[in-house]
Amino acid sequence: MEVLRVTFKPEFLNRIDDIVIFHPLTREHMKSIVEIQILSLQRILRDKNIGLELTPAAREYFADKGYDPVYGARSLKRLLQKEVQDALALKFLEGEFGEGDRVLIDYRDNRLILKKEGTVSGAVKQRP
Repeated sequence: MEVLRVTFKPEFLNRIDDIVIFHPLTREHMKSIVEIQILSLQRILRDKNIGLELTPAAREYFADKGYDPVYGARSLKRLLQKEVQDALALKFLEGEFGEGDRVLIDYRDNRLILKKEGTVSGAVKQRP
Protein backbone atom coordinates (compact mmCIF):
# COMPACT_ATOMS: atom_id res chain seq x y z
CA MET A 1 0.00 0.00 0.00
CA GLU A 2 2.92 2.30 0.73
CA VAL A 3 4.13 1.93 -2.85
CA LEU A 4 0.76 3.18 -4.06
CA ARG A 5 0.91 6.21 -1.79
CA VAL A 6 4.36 7.12 -3.08
CA THR A 7 3.41 6.56 -6.73
CA PHE A 8 -0.08 8.10 -6.91
CA LYS A 9 -1.57 11.35 -5.63
CA PRO A 10 -4.06 11.13 -2.73
CA GLU A 11 -6.81 12.53 -4.97
CA PHE A 12 -6.47 9.56 -7.27
CA LEU A 13 -6.26 6.99 -4.45
CA ASN A 14 -9.43 8.40 -2.87
CA ARG A 15 -11.33 7.48 -6.04
CA ILE A 16 -10.42 3.82 -5.67
CA ASP A 17 -12.85 1.76 -3.61
CA ASP A 18 -10.82 -1.39 -3.20
CA ILE A 19 -7.38 -2.68 -4.01
CA VAL A 20 -6.84 -6.32 -4.87
CA ILE A 21 -3.30 -7.61 -4.99
CA PHE A 22 -2.74 -10.60 -7.23
CA HIS A 23 0.05 -13.03 -6.55
CA PRO A 24 1.61 -15.23 -9.22
CA LEU A 25 0.24 -18.75 -9.55
CA THR A 26 2.28 -21.53 -8.04
CA ARG A 27 2.68 -25.07 -9.30
CA GLU A 28 0.17 -26.24 -6.66
CA HIS A 29 -2.35 -23.67 -7.89
CA MET A 30 -1.94 -24.99 -11.43
CA LYS A 31 -2.52 -28.56 -10.27
CA SER A 32 -5.76 -27.47 -8.60
CA ILE A 33 -6.88 -25.57 -11.69
CA VAL A 34 -6.16 -28.63 -13.86
CA GLU A 35 -8.36 -30.71 -11.53
CA ILE A 36 -11.21 -28.19 -11.77
CA GLN A 37 -11.02 -28.09 -15.57
CA ILE A 38 -10.84 -31.89 -15.85
CA LEU A 39 -13.86 -32.30 -13.53
CA SER A 40 -15.81 -29.90 -15.71
CA LEU A 41 -14.90 -31.85 -18.85
CA GLN A 42 -15.73 -35.16 -17.14
CA ARG A 43 -19.22 -33.86 -16.26
CA ILE A 44 -19.86 -32.83 -19.85
CA LEU A 45 -18.69 -36.22 -21.15
CA ARG A 46 -20.59 -38.14 -18.46
CA ASP A 47 -23.81 -36.59 -19.78
CA LYS A 48 -22.91 -38.14 -23.13
CA ASN A 49 -22.18 -41.53 -21.50
CA ILE A 50 -18.41 -41.23 -21.95
CA GLY A 51 -15.86 -41.76 -19.20
CA LEU A 52 -12.59 -39.83 -19.01
CA GLU A 53 -9.59 -40.47 -16.78
CA LEU A 54 -6.13 -38.91 -16.77
CA THR A 55 -2.95 -40.44 -15.42
CA PRO A 56 -0.83 -38.42 -12.98
CA ALA A 57 1.70 -37.90 -15.80
CA ALA A 58 -1.00 -36.36 -18.02
CA ARG A 59 -2.16 -34.11 -15.18
CA GLU A 60 1.44 -32.95 -14.62
CA TYR A 61 1.81 -32.27 -18.34
CA PHE A 62 -1.25 -30.02 -18.38
CA ALA A 63 -0.17 -28.21 -15.19
CA ASP A 64 3.25 -27.50 -16.73
CA LYS A 65 2.28 -26.70 -20.30
CA GLY A 66 -0.93 -24.88 -19.39
CA TYR A 67 0.86 -22.20 -17.39
CA ASP A 68 1.98 -18.92 -18.91
CA PRO A 69 3.86 -16.44 -16.68
CA VAL A 70 2.10 -13.48 -18.31
CA TYR A 71 -1.44 -14.86 -18.66
CA GLY A 72 -1.47 -17.35 -15.78
CA ALA A 73 -3.80 -20.31 -16.34
CA ARG A 74 -5.74 -18.80 -19.26
CA SER A 75 -3.80 -20.90 -21.74
CA LEU A 76 -4.77 -24.09 -19.88
CA LYS A 77 -8.35 -23.98 -21.15
CA ARG A 78 -7.14 -23.55 -24.75
CA LEU A 79 -4.64 -26.38 -24.26
CA LEU A 80 -7.33 -28.75 -22.98
CA GLN A 81 -9.62 -27.74 -25.84
CA LYS A 82 -6.95 -28.46 -28.43
CA GLU A 83 -5.24 -31.51 -26.99
CA VAL A 84 -8.16 -33.27 -25.28
CA GLN A 85 -11.53 -32.14 -26.61
CA ASP A 86 -10.46 -31.80 -30.25
CA ALA A 87 -8.51 -35.07 -30.13
CA LEU A 88 -11.47 -36.88 -28.54
CA ALA A 89 -13.87 -35.49 -31.12
CA LEU A 90 -11.64 -36.68 -33.94
CA LYS A 91 -11.35 -40.17 -32.46
CA PHE A 92 -15.13 -40.37 -32.07
CA LEU A 93 -15.65 -39.24 -35.65
CA GLU A 94 -13.14 -41.86 -36.85
CA GLY A 95 -15.01 -44.53 -34.87
CA GLU A 96 -12.08 -45.34 -32.59
CA PHE A 97 -14.13 -44.38 -29.52
CA GLY A 98 -17.88 -44.63 -29.05
CA GLU A 99 -20.68 -43.98 -26.60
CA GLY A 100 -20.19 -45.87 -23.35
CA ASP A 101 -16.40 -46.01 -23.68
CA ARG A 102 -14.02 -45.03 -20.94
CA VAL A 103 -11.03 -43.09 -22.28
CA LEU A 104 -7.66 -42.88 -20.53
CA ILE A 105 -5.27 -40.04 -21.29
CA ASP A 106 -1.61 -40.63 -20.51
CA TYR A 107 1.57 -38.67 -21.19
CA ARG A 108 4.56 -40.77 -22.24
CA ASP A 109 7.58 -40.23 -24.45
CA ASN A 110 6.79 -36.52 -24.80
CA ARG A 111 3.30 -37.04 -26.20
CA LEU A 112 -0.28 -37.49 -25.09
CA ILE A 113 -1.82 -40.90 -25.60
CA LEU A 114 -5.59 -41.39 -25.72
CA LYS A 115 -6.74 -44.97 -25.45
CA LYS A 116 -9.91 -46.89 -24.72
CA GLU A 117 -9.87 -48.42 -21.24
CA GLY A 118 -13.07 -50.42 -21.13
CA THR A 119 -16.57 -49.09 -20.76
CA VAL A 120 -18.37 -46.79 -18.39
CA SER A 121 -20.09 -48.86 -15.71
CA GLY A 122 -23.76 -49.16 -16.52
CA ALA A 123 -23.23 -47.88 -20.05
CA VAL A 124 -25.82 -48.79 -22.61
CA LYS A 125 -24.61 -48.40 -26.17
CA GLN A 126 -27.06 -47.11 -28.73
CA ARG A 127 -27.71 -49.42 -31.66
CA PRO A 128 -27.93 -47.90 -35.13
